[in-house]
Amino acid sequence: MSLKDRIQDDMKVAMRAKDKQRLGAIRLILAAIKQREVDERIELNDGQTLAVLEKMLKQRRESLAQYQSAGREDLAAQEAFEINLIQTYLPTPLSEAELDALITHAIAGTGAQSVRDMGKVMAVIRDQAQGRADMATVSARVKARFGG
Repeated sequence: MSLKDRIQDDMKVAMRAKDKQRLGAIRLILAAIKQREVDERIELNDGQTLAVLEKMLKQRRESLAQYQSAGREDLAAQEAFEINLIQTYLPTPLSEAELDALITHAIAGTGAQSVRDMGKVMAVIRDQAQGRADMATVSARVKARFGG
């Protein structure tokens, strides 16, 4: 079963359970997926669906921080709920040790020597860590490895 099918099945379950909050959040996810499919005139595979979910997760985290700093706990609670829901569709995150090993392997595999080669390293890591690690954090760790 594809990730998109799993999300659609969860929407049906939420409809039957009359769980309005969960149903609304799932509909937002499906709308984002459908929007990308329409824009690019393609059927998204699981990797592309994960990319949409990661983008949504990043947006929700930024909004959560803004709502909390503005003292809007009602909106912050909704964002936190959506973050938790989106995370249920993502694969299990990489541990610190797994991430370090992945970075080491990518640097060795590409023969990277300096920060200039960071693009090559990140391309390798992005393929393997899709949906399992925050790429901004990974980028900072790679840069730190090069002494940047």
